[in-house]
Amino acid sequence: MEPVWLFYREEAAKALPGGVISGLAQLQTLRLNVGTTGSGVPHLMERLFEANKVDPAALKLSRPEQTPATVAFLSGELDAIVFASAPESLMVQMLLMTPGVRLMDFGQSEAYSRRFPFLTPVVLPRGVVDLSGDRPAQDVRLVATTTALLTREGTHPALLQLFAQAARELHGPAGWFNRAGSFPTIEHSEYPVSPEAERAIRNGRPFLQRWLPFWLANPVERMWLVLGIILAVLLPLSRIVPPLYQFRIRSRVFRWYGQLRDIENRLHEEPASGAELARELDALDDKVGRISVPLAYADELYALRNNIGVVRRKAIEGA
Repeated sequence: MEPVWLFYREEAAKALPGGVISGLAQLQTLRLNVGTTGSGVPHLMERLFEANKVDPAALKLSRPEQTPATVAFLSGELDAIVFASAPESLMVQMLLMTPGVRLMDFGQSEAYSRRFPFLTPVVLPRGVVDLSGDRPAQDVRLVATTTALLTREGTHPALLQLFAQAARELHGPAGWFNRAGSFPTIEHSEYPVSPEAERAIRNGRPFLQRWLPFWLANPVERMWLVLGIILAVLLPLSRIVPPLYQFRIRSRVFRWYGQLRDIENRLHEEPASGAELARELDALDDKVGRISVPLAYADELYALRNNIGVVRRKAIEGA
Protein backbone atom coordinates (compact mmCIF):
# COMPACT_ATOMS: atom_id res chain seq x y z
CA MET A 1 0.00 0.00 0.00
CA GLU A 2 1.16 3.53 -0.83
CA PRO A 3 -1.25 5.96 0.88
CA VAL A 4 -1.68 9.57 -0.15
CA TRP A 5 -0.16 11.54 2.74
CA LEU A 6 -1.28 15.17 2.79
CA PHE A 7 0.59 16.97 5.58
CA TYR A 8 -0.18 20.58 6.47
CA ARG A 9 1.17 23.06 8.99
CA GLU A 10 -1.21 23.85 11.87
CA GLU A 11 -0.44 27.55 11.52
CA ALA A 12 -1.62 27.53 7.90
CA ALA A 13 -4.96 26.02 8.90
CA LYS A 14 -5.74 28.45 11.75
CA ALA A 15 -7.86 30.63 9.48
CA LEU A 16 -10.02 27.66 8.46
CA PRO A 17 -13.13 26.54 10.40
CA GLY A 18 -11.96 24.48 13.36
CA GLY A 19 -8.34 24.98 12.34
CA VAL A 20 -8.44 21.63 10.48
CA ILE A 21 -8.20 20.78 6.79
CA SER A 22 -10.82 18.14 6.04
CA GLY A 23 -11.18 18.44 2.26
CA LEU A 24 -9.17 19.26 -0.85
CA ALA A 25 -11.32 22.32 -1.59
CA GLN A 26 -9.82 24.01 1.50
CA LEU A 27 -6.37 24.00 -0.10
CA GLN A 28 -7.18 26.76 -2.59
CA THR A 29 -5.60 29.49 -0.49
CA LEU A 30 -2.56 27.48 0.60
CA ARG A 31 0.87 26.88 -0.92
CA LEU A 32 0.90 23.19 -1.83
CA ASN A 33 3.58 20.88 -3.20
CA VAL A 34 2.01 18.06 -5.26
CA GLY A 35 5.09 15.97 -6.00
CA THR A 36 7.88 15.86 -8.53
CA THR A 37 7.09 16.41 -12.20
CA GLY A 38 7.18 13.06 -13.97
CA SER A 39 6.01 11.08 -10.95
CA GLY A 40 2.46 9.81 -10.56
CA VAL A 41 1.50 12.11 -7.67
CA PRO A 42 0.77 15.31 -9.68
CA HIS A 43 -1.48 13.37 -12.07
CA LEU A 44 -3.25 11.67 -9.16
CA MET A 45 -3.83 14.97 -7.36
CA GLU A 46 -5.10 16.54 -10.59
CA ARG A 47 -7.78 13.84 -10.81
CA LEU A 48 -8.70 14.26 -7.14
CA PHE A 49 -8.97 18.04 -7.56
CA GLU A 50 -11.16 17.53 -10.61
CA ALA A 51 -13.47 15.23 -8.63
CA ASN A 52 -13.75 17.94 -5.96
CA LYS A 53 -14.45 20.61 -8.64
CA VAL A 54 -11.26 22.43 -7.78
CA ASP A 55 -9.45 24.16 -10.63
CA PRO A 56 -5.70 23.35 -10.32
CA ALA A 57 -4.94 26.64 -12.09
CA ALA A 58 -6.42 28.50 -9.11
CA LEU A 59 -4.11 26.73 -6.65
CA LYS A 60 -0.63 27.76 -5.53
CA LEU A 61 1.06 24.57 -6.66
CA SER A 62 4.75 23.71 -6.76
CA ARG A 63 6.61 20.56 -7.84
CA PRO A 64 10.10 20.39 -6.31
CA GLU A 65 11.57 17.01 -5.40
CA GLN A 66 10.66 15.35 -2.12
CA THR A 67 13.65 16.39 0.01
CA PRO A 68 13.77 20.09 -1.03
CA ALA A 69 9.98 20.24 -0.71
CA THR A 70 10.13 18.87 2.83
CA VAL A 71 12.81 21.40 3.79
CA ALA A 72 10.67 24.21 2.35
CA PHE A 73 7.62 22.85 4.18
CA LEU A 74 9.37 22.75 7.56
CA SER A 75 10.82 26.23 7.04
CA GLY A 76 7.36 27.68 6.38
CA GLU A 77 7.78 28.30 2.65
CA LEU A 78 5.04 25.73 1.93
CA ASP A 79 1.75 25.26 3.77
CA ALA A 80 1.03 21.68 2.68
CA ILE A 81 2.85 18.82 1.03
CA VAL A 82 1.68 15.58 -0.60
CA PHE A 83 3.47 12.21 -0.68
CA ALA A 84 2.37 8.89 -2.11
CA SER A 85 4.63 6.33 -0.50
CA ALA A 86 4.74 3.42 1.90
CA PRO A 87 4.62 4.22 5.64
CA GLU A 88 8.25 3.05 5.92
CA SER A 89 9.34 6.20 4.03
CA LEU A 90 11.74 8.24 6.19
CA MET A 91 10.05 11.50 5.19
CA VAL A 92 6.64 10.17 6.21
CA GLN A 93 7.96 8.83 9.51
CA MET A 94 9.65 12.14 10.28
CA LEU A 95 6.63 14.31 9.45
CA LEU A 96 4.30 12.10 11.49
CA MET A 97 6.47 12.86 14.53
CA THR A 98 7.05 16.58 13.82
CA PRO A 99 5.24 18.99 16.19
CA GLY A 100 3.01 21.52 14.45
CA VAL A 101 2.42 19.22 11.46
CA ARG A 102 -0.91 17.45 10.95
CA LEU A 103 -2.07 14.75 8.58
CA MET A 104 -5.26 15.41 6.65
CA ASP A 105 -8.09 12.96 7.32
CA PHE A 106 -9.79 11.79 4.10
CA GLY A 107 -13.29 11.58 5.55
CA GLN A 108 -14.64 10.60 2.12
CA SER A 109 -12.12 7.78 1.58
CA GLU A 110 -14.87 5.26 0.78
CA ALA A 111 -16.35 7.62 -1.80
CA TYR A 112 -12.93 8.13 -3.40
CA SER A 113 -12.49 4.35 -3.73
CA ARG A 114 -15.88 4.08 -5.45
CA ARG A 115 -15.04 6.87 -7.88
CA PHE A 116 -11.49 5.65 -8.55
CA PRO A 117 -11.11 1.84 -8.61
CA PHE A 118 -7.31 2.10 -8.29
CA LEU A 119 -7.70 3.68 -4.83
CA THR A 120 -8.32 1.74 -1.62
CA PRO A 121 -9.63 3.22 1.65
CA VAL A 122 -7.24 2.57 4.54
CA VAL A 123 -7.09 3.65 8.17
CA LEU A 124 -4.01 4.77 10.07
CA PRO A 125 -4.86 3.40 13.54
CA ARG A 126 -4.63 5.57 16.61
CA GLY A 127 -1.26 5.25 18.32
CA VAL A 128 0.35 3.13 15.58
CA VAL A 129 3.11 5.72 14.99
CA ASP A 130 3.97 6.17 18.67
CA LEU A 131 2.03 4.28 21.32
CA SER A 132 3.59 6.15 24.27
CA GLY A 133 2.90 9.54 22.71
CA ASP A 134 -0.49 8.45 21.31
CA ARG A 135 0.34 9.48 17.74
CA PRO A 136 -1.89 9.89 15.92
CA ALA A 137 -4.41 10.86 18.58
CA GLN A 138 -7.28 9.32 16.60
CA ASP A 139 -7.80 7.06 13.60
CA VAL A 140 -6.95 8.83 10.34
CA ARG A 141 -8.73 7.82 7.15
CA LEU A 142 -6.60 7.79 4.00
CA VAL A 143 -6.78 6.64 0.40
CA ALA A 144 -4.01 4.45 -0.99
CA THR A 145 -2.72 3.11 -4.25
CA THR A 146 -0.99 -0.26 -4.62
CA THR A 147 2.47 -0.79 -6.07
CA ALA A 148 2.68 -3.08 -9.11
CA LEU A 149 5.78 -5.12 -9.98
CA LEU A 150 6.01 -5.19 -13.78
CA THR A 151 8.29 -7.16 -16.10
CA ARG A 152 8.85 -7.42 -19.82
CA GLU A 153 7.06 -10.25 -21.63
CA GLY A 154 10.40 -11.86 -22.51
CA THR A 155 11.67 -12.08 -18.93
CA HIS A 156 12.83 -15.60 -18.08
CA PRO A 157 10.25 -17.56 -16.04
CA ALA A 158 12.89 -18.43 -13.41
CA LEU A 159 13.45 -14.70 -12.75
CA LEU A 160 9.70 -14.12 -12.47
CA GLN A 161 9.53 -16.84 -9.86
CA LEU A 162 12.45 -15.36 -7.90
CA PHE A 163 10.95 -11.86 -7.99
CA ALA A 164 7.61 -13.16 -6.74
CA GLN A 165 9.31 -15.10 -3.93
CA ALA A 166 11.32 -12.03 -2.93
CA ALA A 167 8.15 -9.90 -2.93
CA ARG A 168 6.45 -12.49 -0.72
CA GLU A 169 9.30 -12.35 1.79
CA LEU A 170 9.57 -8.55 1.78
CA HIS A 171 5.90 -7.58 1.76
CA GLY A 172 4.28 -10.63 3.37
CA PRO A 173 4.60 -9.46 7.01
CA ALA A 174 1.92 -7.33 8.64
CA GLY A 175 2.13 -3.56 8.25
CA TRP A 176 0.28 -0.46 9.30
CA PHE A 177 -2.38 -1.00 6.66
CA ASN A 178 -2.42 -4.75 6.08
CA ARG A 179 -2.42 -8.05 7.89
CA ALA A 180 0.27 -10.69 7.42
CA GLY A 181 0.00 -12.45 4.07
CA SER A 182 -2.11 -9.74 2.42
CA PHE A 183 0.69 -8.83 0.01
CA PRO A 184 1.79 -9.55 -2.61
CA THR A 185 -1.61 -10.21 -4.14
CA ILE A 186 -2.87 -11.02 -7.64
CA GLU A 187 -6.36 -9.67 -7.00
CA HIS A 188 -7.51 -6.49 -8.72
CA SER A 189 -4.42 -6.43 -10.92
CA GLU A 190 -4.55 -4.04 -13.87
CA TYR A 191 -2.14 -6.26 -15.82
CA PRO A 192 -2.02 -9.98 -16.70
CA VAL A 193 -0.33 -12.05 -13.99
CA SER A 194 2.35 -14.49 -15.12
CA PRO A 195 1.66 -18.16 -14.21
CA GLU A 196 5.06 -18.44 -12.46
CA ALA A 197 4.33 -15.44 -10.25
CA GLU A 198 0.82 -16.67 -9.49
CA ARG A 199 2.14 -20.08 -8.37
CA ALA A 200 4.84 -18.46 -6.23
CA ILE A 201 2.38 -16.06 -4.58
CA ARG A 202 -0.33 -18.66 -3.96
CA ASN A 203 1.83 -21.63 -2.95
CA GLY A 204 5.07 -20.11 -1.71
CA ARG A 205 8.44 -21.72 -2.31
CA PRO A 206 8.16 -24.96 -4.38
CA PHE A 207 8.89 -28.23 -2.58
CA LEU A 208 12.22 -28.96 -4.28
CA GLN A 209 13.55 -25.46 -3.60
CA ARG A 210 13.15 -26.08 0.12
CA TRP A 211 15.80 -28.79 -0.04
CA LEU A 212 17.87 -28.07 -3.17
CA PRO A 213 19.68 -24.98 -4.50
CA PHE A 214 17.61 -22.90 -6.89
CA TRP A 215 19.93 -23.57 -9.85
CA LEU A 216 19.25 -27.30 -9.46
CA ALA A 217 15.63 -27.30 -8.26
CA ASN A 218 14.31 -25.04 -11.04
CA PRO A 219 15.49 -27.19 -14.00
CA VAL A 220 14.18 -30.33 -12.29
CA GLU A 221 10.77 -28.71 -11.76
CA ARG A 222 10.65 -27.61 -15.39
CA MET A 223 11.73 -31.07 -16.52
CA TRP A 224 8.75 -32.59 -14.71
CA LEU A 225 6.48 -29.97 -16.28
CA VAL A 226 7.77 -30.83 -19.76
CA LEU A 227 7.48 -34.53 -18.97
CA GLY A 228 3.85 -34.02 -17.99
CA ILE A 229 3.14 -32.29 -21.30
CA ILE A 230 4.87 -35.11 -23.19
CA LEU A 231 2.82 -37.72 -21.35
CA ALA A 232 -0.38 -35.79 -22.08
CA VAL A 233 0.48 -35.99 -25.78
CA LEU A 234 1.73 -39.58 -25.77
CA LEU A 235 -1.22 -41.13 -23.92
CA PRO A 236 -3.67 -40.58 -26.82
CA LEU A 237 -0.98 -41.66 -29.29
CA SER A 238 -0.44 -44.89 -27.34
CA ARG A 239 -3.88 -46.05 -28.48
CA ILE A 240 -3.26 -45.18 -32.13
CA VAL A 241 0.36 -46.14 -32.74
CA PRO A 242 0.23 -49.89 -31.82
CA PRO A 243 -2.58 -50.74 -34.30
CA LEU A 244 -0.79 -48.74 -37.00
CA TYR A 245 2.47 -50.56 -36.30
CA GLN A 246 0.71 -53.94 -36.34
CA PHE A 247 -0.98 -53.12 -39.67
CA ARG A 248 2.35 -52.01 -41.21
CA ILE A 249 4.17 -55.23 -40.20
CA ARG A 250 1.34 -57.55 -41.26
CA SER A 251 1.02 -55.76 -44.60
CA ARG A 252 4.53 -57.03 -45.45
CA VAL A 253 3.15 -60.56 -45.29
CA PHE A 254 -0.48 -60.23 -46.29
CA ARG A 255 0.15 -58.39 -49.58
CA TRP A 256 1.61 -61.66 -51.04
CA TYR A 257 -1.63 -63.54 -50.44
CA GLY A 258 -3.18 -61.74 -53.41
CA GLN A 259 -0.49 -63.18 -55.77
CA LEU A 260 -0.81 -66.61 -54.14
CA ARG A 261 -4.59 -66.61 -54.67
CA ASP A 262 -4.13 -65.56 -58.30
CA ILE A 263 -1.78 -68.51 -58.91
CA GLU A 264 -4.17 -70.92 -57.19
CA ASN A 265 -7.11 -69.67 -59.32
CA ARG A 266 -5.09 -70.18 -62.52
CA LEU A 267 -4.18 -73.69 -61.32
CA HIS A 268 -7.87 -74.54 -60.98
CA GLU A 269 -8.64 -73.12 -64.43
CA GLU A 270 -5.64 -74.72 -66.21
CA PRO A 271 -4.42 -77.84 -64.33
CA ALA A 272 -1.99 -78.63 -67.16
CA SER A 273 0.02 -75.47 -66.43
CA GLY A 274 1.06 -76.86 -63.05
CA ALA A 275 4.79 -77.04 -63.87
CA GLU A 276 4.91 -73.37 -64.93
CA LEU A 277 2.88 -72.29 -61.90
CA ALA A 278 5.19 -74.33 -59.64
CA ARG A 279 8.12 -72.25 -60.88
CA GLU A 280 6.16 -69.06 -60.11
CA LEU A 281 5.49 -70.41 -56.62
CA ASP A 282 9.20 -71.10 -56.16
CA ALA A 283 9.97 -67.51 -57.10
CA LEU A 284 7.22 -66.29 -54.75
CA ASP A 285 8.58 -68.42 -51.91
CA ASP A 286 12.07 -67.00 -52.53
CA LYS A 287 10.75 -63.40 -52.29
CA VAL A 288 8.75 -64.16 -49.14
CA GLY A 289 11.84 -65.77 -47.58
CA ARG A 290 13.63 -62.41 -47.78
CA ILE A 291 10.92 -60.57 -45.83
CA SER A 292 12.14 -59.27 -42.44
CA VAL A 293 9.56 -59.15 -39.65
CA PRO A 294 9.86 -59.02 -35.83
CA LEU A 295 9.80 -62.36 -34.05
CA ALA A 296 6.35 -61.60 -32.66
CA TYR A 297 4.97 -61.77 -36.23
CA ALA A 298 7.14 -64.64 -37.52
CA ASP A 299 4.25 -67.12 -37.21
CA GLU A 300 2.29 -65.22 -39.88
CA LEU A 301 5.32 -65.28 -42.21
CA TYR A 302 5.75 -69.03 -41.77
CA ALA A 303 2.01 -69.54 -42.25
CA LEU A 304 2.32 -67.77 -45.64
CA ARG A 305 5.26 -69.96 -46.67
CA ASN A 306 3.37 -73.05 -45.57
CA ASN A 307 0.36 -72.01 -47.71
CA ILE A 308 2.71 -71.47 -50.67
CA GLY A 309 3.98 -75.01 -50.12
CA VAL A 310 0.42 -76.41 -50.12
CA VAL A 311 -0.36 -74.72 -53.45
CA ARG A 312 3.01 -75.86 -54.88
CA ARG A 313 2.22 -79.51 -54.08
CA LYS A 314 -1.13 -79.18 -55.83
CA ALA A 315 0.62 -77.71 -58.87
CA ILE A 316 3.20 -80.52 -58.97
CA GLU A 317 0.49 -83.20 -58.62
CA GLY A 318 -1.55 -81.55 -61.40
CA ALA A 319 1.48 -81.48 -63.69
